[in-house]
Amino acid sequence: MSYIIWGIAVFLLDVMTKLVAELKLMTVDTIPLWENVFHLTYVENRGIAFGLFSDQRLTFILVTFALLFVLAVMFTKTENRSTWMRWGVTLIYGGALGNLVERMAKGYVVDFLDFRLIHFPVFNVADIAICVGAGLLMLHFLLTEGENNV
Repeated sequence: MSYIIWGIAVFLLDVMTKLVAELKLMTVDTIPLWENVFHLTYVENRGIAFGLFSDQRLTFILVTFALLFVLAVMFTKTENRSTWMRWGVTLIYGGALGNLVERMAKGYVVDFLDFRLIHFPVFNVADIAICVGAGLLMLHFLLTEGENNV
């Protein structure tokens, strides 16, 4: 049950930070928190990760629903649900729902975290949760290899 609460917390944190970004950043170009290293920059991302495949909204929505379904089935059918798997699925769910709801409502996802030092694409809290969750799922499969993990 606590994993569900954490997933909801990730979702709410993502929604709230995007709302603040929209309210505070939409009218300014960027707010440098550390000049040329880390800025807050408002971007409407109509693609997926890093703006790839722009304007494929319906495809992204359907793929997200399919991903969430597959994760739910995998989670319920897996006997060996390691901590890595539980947290991985929790983070992916929270982040994917955050991006899904926004994409369905607006047709785009708000990105605002801008690491300029390494010229990284602008991203959001949901993207962080999804990437960390995917890493944790990879750890689950690597560390539980051969232990009936699927």
